[in-house]
Amino acid sequence: MVAICSGIRAAYASSCPVASAANLFLWASSSARAPTFLRRSRVSRRPKAMASAHPSQGLPSGMDPSMVDEYASQSKLLQEFVKIPSIGKAWVFTSKDENASRAMVSVSQSDLLANKKRSFLLNTHISKSSSKSVSFQWSPFPVEMSGVSAVVPSPSGKKLLLVRNAEDDDSPTKLEIWGPCQLENEIHVARSVHGSLYADGWFEGISWNQEETLIAYVAEEPPQPKPEFNDSGYKKEGSSQKDFRSWKGQGDIEDSWGETYSNKRIPALFVANISSGEVRALKGIPRSLSAGQVIWAPSSSYSLVFVAWSDDNGFQETPRKLGIKYCYNRPCALYAAADPFKEEADKPSTDSNKGDTAALVKLTADLSSAFFPRFSPDGKYLVFISAKSAVDSGAHNATNSMHKIDWPTDGKLEGSLSVSDVVPTVMSPQDGCFPGMYCSGLLRFPWLSDGRTMILSSAWGSKEVILSINVASGEVSRVSPQDSDYSWNVLALDNNNILAVSSSLVTLPQMYYGFEDSHTDKPCQWDWQEISSPFPKPSDKVSSLLADHKFSVIKIPVSNPSDKLPDGAKLPFEAIFVSGKDSASSPTIVVLHGGPHSVYPSSYSRSLAFLYAQGYNLLVVNYR
Repeated sequence: MVAICSGIRAAYASSCPVASAANLFLWASSSARAPTFLRRSRVSRRPKAMASAHPSQGLPSGMDPSMVDEYASQSKLLQEFVKIPSIGKAWVFTSKDENASRAMVSVSQSDLLANKKRSFLLNTHISKSSSKSVSFQWSPFPVEMSGVSAVVPSPSGKKLLLVRNAEDDDSPTKLEIWGPCQLENEIHVARSVHGSLYADGWFEGISWNQEETLIAYVAEEPPQPKPEFNDSGYKKEGSSQKDFRSWKGQGDIEDSWGETYSNKRIPALFVANISSGEVRALKGIPRSLSAGQVIWAPSSSYSLVFVAWSDDNGFQETPRKLGIKYCYNRPCALYAAADPFKEEADKPSTDSNKGDTAALVKLTADLSSAFFPRFSPDGKYLVFISAKSAVDSGAHNATNSMHKIDWPTDGKLEGSLSVSDVVPTVMSPQDGCFPGMYCSGLLRFPWLSDGRTMILSSAWGSKEVILSINVASGEVSRVSPQDSDYSWNVLALDNNNILAVSSSLVTLPQMYYGFEDSHTDKPCQWDWQEISSPFPKPSDKVSSLLADHKFSVIKIPVSNPSDKLPDGAKLPFEAIFVSGKDSASSPTIVVLHGGPHSVYPSSYSRSLAFLYAQGYNLLVVNYR
């Protein structure tokens, strides 16, 4: 039995053609949420004398020509796995005909030779019948989104924003506004205004207002001025760049949020007028706050609601950012601020400082964590997720809770706002019962037509499920099939129906369309119909390998639990076992992931699929 984890380096130099398979599947592993591949190889078992047996062929140390075919075969198989498209986001656009709608699905495909991911958009027409059957008519070809960082349709579906972040330090960021069959406006934003937009799913916040005239978003703040020096000391104001010859200062050292944010500047808020092309920064946010996840509020003097993370999240609130990727234990809060365009229009013309300041209102002063804000369709509630249990305990991730704020009907945020629980933190779930919320994202519009029911994805043991939550009553129901160990994720809503994707470690992702069954006495019963796939079938080799494997979720009891353990820690923990036909004689790899604060779901992983295709059993342990 072999344990693997991320961080293993390639064994051979990348310049060697024979080593391409090794380097390719190391790259594929880093682009998925999976550990680095470990190969069965004869390299470590060969005598050192073999290393120089064929010096004229330029083979890496420890390899001989007989191994070339093996690695060529592995490389070909890897490419067959990697070229299988991955389903990303989806958007559904309703029409006047309640039995017809349109959908747009984002798809990605890895390009191994170019070492990049290519993104596409697929369009489809959805036809529904009274018998609760549905058909999807897919467009024959996808449209590649080359150079596009984000795709954001407007609320009505009549406009589309494409974001093209700058490719170098001298190029502007481009915001393209598309209407029916034409480009309506293209806004070039200079680096002196802001840098690239955040489109990572965490700080990311790109939001249209209801009138579809303004777009609020999160982008890197403009570069801060740096002190420059010449031979005599500080460079004089007004002197040119060529007046100094030795060196220039870099300004104050600033912490970053780590990992994927190490080279990014502080996230800040901006609003663009799509007609005039003017872009304004939201003033008054201190640089000690990193803003994200901005949305528009209903009629209010405070038009924007956003999340902000403070720099002071180190030990005893010392000013250290630490890392934020996968770290839900970083304190954050919801804030409200005025739209910079509306704020200036409302100020007297004699105000010489108009637009320079904006009052911020902290909406969640009594909570250590608040993120993913969403307004109910009628504007009465501001609903959000909290990772308070993670922040208070220090765990990277822990059970989430859901809360709501009764939004003032007059839009005036005076005095303290009442925050009430919708779904409280579940500390010790009963075996088989709702384990609490573990939510890593929300749809931009997650509401059913009643305006009270939210649809979202959440982890439930070793799988992902789809939940419905009534924010008025707090009732939580599982929407995805109860008896399935597959993972399910919601892609989009079509009025009261759900477009979802389901997969397992041995099954490729497949889209489904869900109808709520109103002809049963059982609450929250849903019928799921498999959608005709727009993707070609994988190769016979890949299909055969997938069909030859099976998986199961194993419950492992805790032996001799101490009386001092909390009730939840005494429950069985889970592991996912993947095996082939000859599993008894096959070696087993234990997959170690990020720790007890996270979970490895049962959803499809191309890196793990390639691994068990080499003849290994897999044991993916979701330890506590």
